[in-house]
Amino acid sequence: MTSTLPLRLDRASRVPWGVQLSAAIRGMVTEGRLAPGDRLPSSRALAADLGVARSVAEQAYAQLVAEGWLEGRHGSGTYVAAGRAPRASTPPRPRPGPEGRRLMRLDAGTPWIDPRHAAAWRRAWREVGQATAPRGYDDPRGLPALREALAERLARTRGLKVDPADLRVTAGTTDGLRHLLTALRPGPVLVEDPGYRAAVETVRATGRAVLDHPATAPVGRHDLDGLAAAYVTPAHQHPLGPPMPGGERIALLAAARETGAVVVEDDYDSEFRYDVAPIPALASLDREHTAYLGTASKSVAPSLRLGWLVPPPALADEVDRHRAITHDAAAWPVQRAFLAMLRDGYVDRVVRSARKVYAERSARVTEALGPHLGGPVAGMYATVLLPGDRAVAARRAAAAAGFDVPLLSDYCRTSPLTGLVVGFGGCSDAELDTALAALQRGLRGD
Repeated sequence: MTSTLPLRLDRASRVPWGVQLSAAIRGMVTEGRLAPGDRLPSSRALAADLGVARSVAEQAYAQLVAEGWLEGRHGSGTYVAAGRAPRASTPPRPRPGPEGRRLMRLDAGTPWIDPRHAAAWRRAWREVGQATAPRGYDDPRGLPALREALAERLARTRGLKVDPADLRVTAGTTDGLRHLLTALRPGPVLVEDPGYRAAVETVRATGRAVLDHPATAPVGRHDLDGLAAAYVTPAHQHPLGPPMPGGERIALLAAARETGAVVVEDDYDSEFRYDVAPIPALASLDREHTAYLGTASKSVAPSLRLGWLVPPPALADEVDRHRAITHDAAAWPVQRAFLAMLRDGYVDRVVRSARKVYAERSARVTEALGPHLGGPVAGMYATVLLPGDRAVAARRAAAAAGFDVPLLSDYCRTSPLTGLVVGFGGCSDAELDTALAALQRGLRGD
C-alpha cells in the first residue's frame, strides 16, 4: 500500500483543491509513478496528510474512478485500475525556431490524446482483423453499421435526429466539405473571418469565391443574397471562441430559407464545453437548409482521418453521385475500427475524460491570462485579444521558452483583430504552465 503520496496543493490557486488533487494523481498514474494494482491511501488518511477536508479526497477519488484510472474494491480500498494502458506517446514537437531549436506548437487544433488510446486502438484493430473485407468498392456513403451508430450518437449528444440513410461517412471535415461543395448551386461561399483556414482553402480549391464575413457580426439576409452557402462554427466560433447566440441562429436559418443558401455547420469540438452543457447542433433546428459536418479528429485522434456529413435532403443524391464516381470514402479498416470504439463505449469515455482535462487546463489559462481572454474558454484553446505589438512580444517570450504560439492574425484574412490563440490540448500540464509563465513575462515586458 502507498501510505503517502508526494503531492502538494497550490492553496493560492483558484483551481479547486479537488480538481488539483485528481489532476496530480492522474499524472502519477500516466507517468508510471503509480503502477496498476497499487493501493492508495484511504480518503481520510490522504485528507489528513494534505490538511484538507475528507470530501476533497473523496471527490478526487470518485472522479478518477469514473474516468477509469482508479477502482474501488469493496472492503479493501482504492487501487490503480489494473487495465491501465501505457502512457501515450509524446506529441510531436514541430517547427524549428529562428536559432534552429525545435518549438512545441500550441495550436487550436491539436487535441489531448487519451493515454488509453493505444490499448483501445489495439482492441479495435483485433475486431477489424476478424471481419471480412469487401471484395470490391464498399458503400460510398459509409458502412451501414457505422452510420447507424453515428446517427444514434448524434441524437444523444447533439440533439440532431437523422436517419442513418441520411448520414455520410467522410475522411474528415474538409473531405465532407469538398463533396458538399460539388453539390451546391453556383455562387460564392461566406466564411467567418477570422476562421478555419482549411475551410477557406477547400472552398477556393473547388473554384468558388470566398466572401469574408466578420465573425463578430450576425449573418443577415442581405449577406446571403446570391451566395451558395455560409460556412459557420456556431457551437464554438473558430478561433474567437463564443457560441452563436440563439437569436442569431434563428436569423441565420431564416435568411437561408429566404435566399436558398445552405448553412454549413462545422461542429468540430462542440462536446468540449465545461461551463454549461453542450449546445445542441444548429442543424437540429432546420435539416432542410443546413449541412452538418462532424469529426473524430478532436474527440479521438486526428490520425483517424474520419468524419461525417449530413447534407440537406435535397443535395444527398448529388453528393452520393459524386462520391460514387470518385470512389472517395473513408478507409474501410478505419471505419470498422471506429465502429468498434463506438460500440465498446470508448468514444464516450474519452470525451468525458478530455472534457475534464480541458476544464482543468482552462482554469490554469484563465488564472494566467484571464484579463485578456477574448471569449469564454471552451474546447482545447483560448483566444487572447491584444494589440499587435504586445501579441508579438508575448509570442517571442513563449518562443524563448520553447513554444510556438500562433498569432490571431494568422487566422484573419481582412479582419483587423490581433492577439494570440493558445492551444492547450497537445501539451502536458507542466508544459502548459511553463508556456503560460512565459506569456505572462512577455505581457509584462520582462
